[in-house]
Amino acid sequence: MKVLYSNMLPLGIQDNQETIDENIRQQISKADKVEIAVGYVSLASLEELDRIICESSVKQITLVIGMYYIEGMPEKIYYTALQINKKWKDMGIGEVRIVRPLKYHGKVYCFYKDGKPFSAVIGSANLSVLKLEASNRRQYEICSLTEDFDEALKISEFIKRVIAPSCSVNISEASDMPLIREQNVSLTGIDSVDELPKTDVNIYMKHKTELTFTLPLKVPAYDERFMDDTKHYTQSNINVCYSLDTRNPKKPKSRDWYEFQITVSSKIYSLPGYPEKNVPFYIVTDDGFMFKAHTTSQNNKQLSAVGSEHILGRWLKGRLENAGLVKHVLDTQADKDRVGMVTKEVLAAYGCDCLTFTKTDKTVIDDEGNELDVWIVEFSASNDEG
Repeated sequence: MKVLYSNMLPLGIQDNQETIDENIRQQISKADKVEIAVGYVSLASLEELDRIICESSVKQITLVIGMYYIEGMPEKIYYTALQINKKWKDMGIGEVRIVRPLKYHGKVYCFYKDGKPFSAVIGSANLSVLKLEASNRRQYEICSLTEDFDEALKISEFIKRVIAPSCSVNISEASDMPLIREQNVSLTGIDSVDELPKTDVNIYMKHKTELTFTLPLKVPAYDERFMDDTKHYTQSNINVCYSLDTRNPKKPKSRDWYEFQITVSSKIYSLPGYPEKNVPFYIVTDDGFMFKAHTTSQNNKQLSAVGSEHILGRWLKGRLENAGLVKHVLDTQADKDRVGMVTKEVLAAYGCDCLTFTKTDKTVIDDEGNELDVWIVEFSASNDEG
C-alpha cells in the first residue's frame, strides 16, 4: 500500500511522497478500463476527467456519482455530466451513472488492463481532486493506492455492486433527480432591477389572477443556426444579437449578446387584457427579480424592459448561461460557431420553452408616484406536444 496526499501547506508533500491527482492520472495512463465511484464531482473535474480519458488509451470508463439523487444536483454540473455521458455513449466507451436508493459517500477508483484490475485508489478524495477550484483549494485529502491484485479485485467487486441497476442508473434516466438552480448574477447591481426575497415572490404568486398569456420562444434548431434569415433566428429577437448593427453601414458593429425583446404574435397581443402600448407595469420574475417593463412597437407586439433591451436578456439568457447550456460571447460577429445562440436543443435541455405572463391583483408605486400593475413572468414549459 502507498499513501497519497494533497499538497497543501503546512501539509506539503515531502520527499518520495506522491499527490493523489498525479497518481490517479498515472494509473489512468496505464489502464484500458477505469471505474470510479465517488460521492460528489465538480464542473471542472468532470471536464478534466473527460479530457484525460479522451487523450488516453482507455477503452471503457464508468463514473458513478453517489450523493445528488437525494440531495439535489447543481444544474450546471448536471447538464455537463449529461453532455459527457452522451459523448461517452456515442463513442462507445462508457457512461455516467447516478446512485438512487441511498446516499453513497464512498470514494474509490479502480484501474484495469486486459480485463483484470491492477490497482485501486481509496480514501477521502472526491473527483474534484483532479482539478482544484476556489471551493476546494484548501480542502486536504488523503488516500491509499494498492497494487495488490486481491485488494484491487475487492474494490472492483464493490464498484460492480454500485454500478448494478439495483443501485444506480444512467444519468439520462435520472430525470426526477432534483436540480439546484444556480443563482443568476447577470442582473445583480443593475440600478433599475430589484432583487426580491423568496417570501416576497411567493406573496406575488398568491395574488395571480386568471389573466395569463403564454409567450412561445421561437428559436432555431441547432442545425439551423447558420440560416441567416428572419424566419430562423430573429423572429423572436432572442438571437437578434447575431444580426449586424446596420445603423452605421460602413462600420457595422456586433450587438450585445444580452440584447433581447419578445415579439408577440397578433393572436396574443389582440386578446382582451393584454398590456396597452407604452403603459408601464412591473414584472416580477419567478426567480426573484423586479423591474419596470412595457409593450412597444406597432400593435404593441414587443415586450421589453423600460429603458433597456438587455434586462430581459440578462434574466433569461443568464439562466441558460448559469446552467452551462449556452455561452456568453463578447463579440457575436466573431462567434463563427454560434456557441452563444439559443437553440431548440438548449431550451429542451433546460426544460423551458416559453414565458408565462400573468397579471396579479397587486400594484406598486414607482419613483414618480405612479401606481403600476404587477405581472408575474415565469420561464416555463409549454403544453404543446406537437
